[in-house]
Amino acid sequence: MSEAVTSEPATTQEPITFEQHWERTHRFDPPELFDRLRASKPLARMTYPDGHLGWLVTDHALTRQVLSDPRFSHRVDLAHFPVTRNGEPVPPLPLMPGMFIHMDPPEHTRYRKLLTGEFTLRRVGLLRERVAAAARDRLAALRADGPVADLVSGFTAPLALGVLADLIGLSAREAAALAEYPEVAHAPEVDVAWATEVIQRTLDTMGAFVARTKAEPADNLASRMLTSGELTDDEVTNILLLLFVAGYVTTEGALAMSVFALLCHPDQLAALRAGGDFAGVVDELLRYTTVNQYEIFRAATEDVELGGELVRAGETVTLSLPSANRDPRRFPNPTALDLGRDPAGHLAFGHGVHQCLGQHLGRAVLEIALATLLPALPGLALAVPEAEVPLRARTSVFSVGSLPVTW
Repeated sequence: MSEAVTSEPATTQEPITFEQHWERTHRFDPPELFDRLRASKPLARMTYPDGHLGWLVTDHALTRQVLSDPRFSHRVDLAHFPVTRNGEPVPPLPLMPGMFIHMDPPEHTRYRKLLTGEFTLRRVGLLRERVAAAARDRLAALRADGPVADLVSGFTAPLALGVLADLIGLSAREAAALAEYPEVAHAPEVDVAWATEVIQRTLDTMGAFVARTKAEPADNLASRMLTSGELTDDEVTNILLLLFVAGYVTTEGALAMSVFALLCHPDQLAALRAGGDFAGVVDELLRYTTVNQYEIFRAATEDVELGGELVRAGETVTLSLPSANRDPRRFPNPTALDLGRDPAGHLAFGHGVHQCLGQHLGRAVLEIALATLLPALPGLALAVPEAEVPLRARTSVFSVGSLPVTW
């Protein structure tokens, strides 16, 4: 059970503050406040960092409703951010060519259609053996560093980085040069000088990669985008940065948290080892861990009646995917990790037109990684007490900072 949240508002009718939706006090559970809001006020008022009085959604049904309603825009120039950067509100951001995740149809549709074929089940099926080979390589390196090692730096992070680099067409050197950029994009606090250096290095590296790929196209996603004739170099550069940041951080985080969850639930781990259906448990692990936690938000483009309230045009609605995936009206006994349940309808990948484009690849990486790691290391266990595993709790993608393990 989660520890009590000490800064609960006097009543659930009062606006909560944006800091309260950061108050995760348990390694897997969302803030306990969300349980009370979900039961009594699933659409609650929330004060945003810039003073905007918007909304927070904590239940499954309303989250699906907002994510599928075209009257709620994903444009960042219209929204108020529910997070801060270095303690300051995030100002409205300009729209950038190719950054389709922050666009609405029809602009979003045009970009997404150009990429859909790269992430179909068939295309992902063709990548499975390459992912498996990468997982075996990382396992061999991890074993060489053992029998005590950090699973994040030794396995989950380099595997996720390698898979994305292979998909896009990045060399190992280029991928390494880009590896720090996701921290700049997702962390709530960073050293400004360091962040400036990382951003410039990222732009230089990706720009040089695009130029190289145009001159020497190969069998990779970047080459197909550049030779399609439908995108400018700037659009391709921004799309690749988007895919890299979104794919790397979420895949690495979900894999690390999945292993951590299994090690903290030995009965479930034992059942998995006995049954061996690694593909069948991925969605329950995704539901239970739900690493995308803060920056799922939409701006109302007109007045909308939602959950018995009137959301006015211009108001921002933040959606807690971790809380929605713990809704007992949708998932019985939702706080339990139950690898035998059917978690169909979970929202770890979002919902609606912006549902994660790379979800089939993400599932495949988790399945293959777990099926490679767990049978090979039957004695895998935490090398420190559960409470001593450092959490990345205030980043937009929840995960562990490291995962010390032994075998």
